[in-house]
Amino acid sequence: MTTPTIQRRRLGLALKTAREAAGKTQDEAAKAIDSAASKISRLEIGQSGIKLTDLGILLNLYGVAAEDAASMKELARAGRQRGRWSGNRSIPGWFRRYIDLETDASEIKWYQHEVVPGILQTEAYVRAMLLSGQPRVTDDEIEKLIEVRLERQTVLTQRHKTISVILSESALRRTVGDAEIMRNQLRHLAEVAQLPRVALQILPFNAKSVGDAWAHFILLRFDDDATSDVVYLDGYADADYVDRPDAVRAYAQLWDRLQSAALGPVESRNLILKTAEETKD
Repeated sequence: MTTPTIQRRRLGLALKTAREAAGKTQDEAAKAIDSAASKISRLEIGQSGIKLTDLGILLNLYGVAAEDAASMKELARAGRQRGRWSGNRSIPGWFRRYIDLETDASEIKWYQHEVVPGILQTEAYVRAMLLSGQPRVTDDEIEKLIEVRLERQTVLTQRHKTISVILSESALRRTVGDAEIMRNQLRHLAEVAQLPRVALQILPFNAKSVGDAWAHFILLRFDDDATSDVVYLDGYADADYVDRPDAVRAYAQLWDRLQSAALGPVESRNLILKTAEETKD
């Protein structure tokens, strides 16, 4: 099932295409529905929904055919629905949007350093991270966060999805919890690396330097609409969603450079297992 986030993005793209085909500016569209141009901008990149009455005005302004208009109205209705995690207050709103995108993506390319990516973490690793990083979180909230993270891991076995991960060697050696947690986490990584739709590569310490390798990111692609690619950049208390074509292209090129510098899948798995053996109490 496609999430409301994706429905809004599809509607936004369709409206932008229709507006440009009609030769209208964002200012003209905003004036028609008595709003600011910034609202049209947010609408066209899928960051906000739209009332059906306002949508009807824009469709008339753009001269959209009846069949296409009906399809866009259906997207608008779907985009107003509540997402899977909308009622979970332990998850920040800015991250719930990412989970929706992660669910719908057909391809995920994830570069991470320092820690293991969330969808590859064991329960013990997740718990150790939460206990060390969020001292004011209650036990109940921790359990809910663990539940969410483990449920997200179903993406690893979804047939319509391919997942590629490049992980810095520092994440293999950065202790989270204790030695036993790390050994089990590394062994889990080695198992996940053998899944048919998962590719896991390690960027070793002795790899050729790659500029901006410190900038961890996730590139999300959607096979029904290549123009809707998104780069997710998370921070300590918020996140950025980058969808400008030139910026997405830059991150795709950075991914290619990182992938060229990283070990191959077999060598990477061998390094993971070797590191697990070297991890002592």
